[in-house]
Amino acid sequence: MVIIQLSKRQEDIVNIAKENGPITGEEIASTLNLARATLRPDLSFLTMAGVLEARPKVGYYYTGKGISNVIGEVLKQKKVNEIQGLPVAVNEETSVYDAIVTLFLEDVGTLFVVDNQNILKGVVSRKDFLKITLGDNDLNKLPIGIIMTRSPNVITVKDSDSALLAAKKIQEFQIDCLPVLGKDNDKIDDELVGRISKTHLIKIIAEIDI
Repeated sequence: MVIIQLSKRQEDIVNIAKENGPITGEEIASTLNLARATLRPDLSFLTMAGVLEARPKVGYYYTGKGISNVIGEVLKQKKVNEIQGLPVAVNEETSVYDAIVTLFLEDVGTLFVVDNQNILKGVVSRKDFLKITLGDNDLNKLPIGIIMTRSPNVITVKDSDSALLAAKKIQEFQIDCLPVLGKDNDKIDDELVGRISKTHLIKIIAEIDI
């Protein structure tokens, strides 16, 4: 799971609200020897995240929710197809040499292998490429289908799944990227339609701030 931590100042604000809430923004700022305007982004984030609640003419108080609960709710509400990226795919006949070139040109850590109907057949990671290059092999003649992890042994998600499910699979299976299967333009249900990585999940968290 993606681990998100509050900043030191945000932790201080939460602790002040726990001990003294309800407390106004001006009082929190005074306690920290900071201007009210300086705290505005932190207070907005903590309120939006549900860690603090603000009541007009009363002030801020701690809700009892931790940041991990908030992150889980955000990931649960987001669908994979809202945050997925474009997949980088090759066919089984592509040589390992050409696949390595594609990997670096596209700046990705995983290549997906598909058939002529764009159905996922397998996955190849940087680790797989490293293993094969350490041997005495002609990479121009060796097809990528020989070294890939084949379906159904590939961990996947559906484009209609939640981002939380994707995060749990990434954590459980210790992988960096998942192929996303779906239905593109009323074609086949299990067509490769995207990819979701740790970077996509972290981006969701970053966008919580306002």
